Amino acid sequence: MRLAAATLAMLAAAAACTSASTTEPAAPAGVIARDVYAFDDAGAAIPGLVVEMRYFGSENFVGRPIAGYEAPICLLTREAVKSLAAVQERLNSLGLGLKVYDCYRPKRAVDDFAAWARDPKDQGRKADYYPAIDKSKLFDLGYIAERSGHSRGSTLDVTMINLRSGAEVDMGSPYDLFDPISWPASTAISNAARANRMLLQDTMIKASFRPLKEEWWHFTLNDEPYPETYFDFVVR
Repeated sequence: MRLAAATLAMLAAAAACTSASTTEPAAPAGVIARDVYAFDDAGAAIPGLVVEMRYFGSENFVGRPIAGYEAPICLLTREAVKSLAAVQERLNSLGLGLKVYDCYRPKRAVDDFAAWARDPKDQGRKADYYPAIDKSKLFDLGYIAERSGHSRGSTLDVTMINLRSGAEVDMGSPYDLFDPISWPASTAISNAARANRMLLQDTMIKASFRPLKEEWWHFTLNDEPYPETYFDFVVR
């Protein structure tokens, strides 16, 4: 009994340390981390959701696959998936749907971005993604950071599509363009594009997501289950 009591005390202490930690707790050996922490495949859970994980491939501002993405799937906390499903249902009633570009992002992917940002020679995609910005300013301007809300599992990058054609709706600027024109409130876009941004934003807000003022595509669940935990398990 004394041994059992001591073991329970140790487990309780470990649990307390884990809850206060800002890094991912270790998953038991042989267990898939996404299952331990209740992350779901949004593409499988939400009918009609289009998944185009940009960091799994080379069509992104770095120009190559990013560390930590071993499958083109959108992992999100179950709470975020449930709220996103409500957005999809609402947009479907308007003849529209959702396409996701990024969801859960491992910490190692954020580190990969940071290492790329510190390399002044690697600017192969500048013309497409940051044409008006000096790469050395990406940290200062907030486009690249040492931490990302995506690593907490309840943040995603998303746009809208036309259900009939499957084409992306005009949002006034492409995904991941590092430029003030990508700010949701930018007035440098057409009225139609601005209306599309506002429709996406309003629908996401009604489903308990909050927007980011610098990126029209970026949303975070208000009551995210892991507000202080930055996970690093790979996407697979």
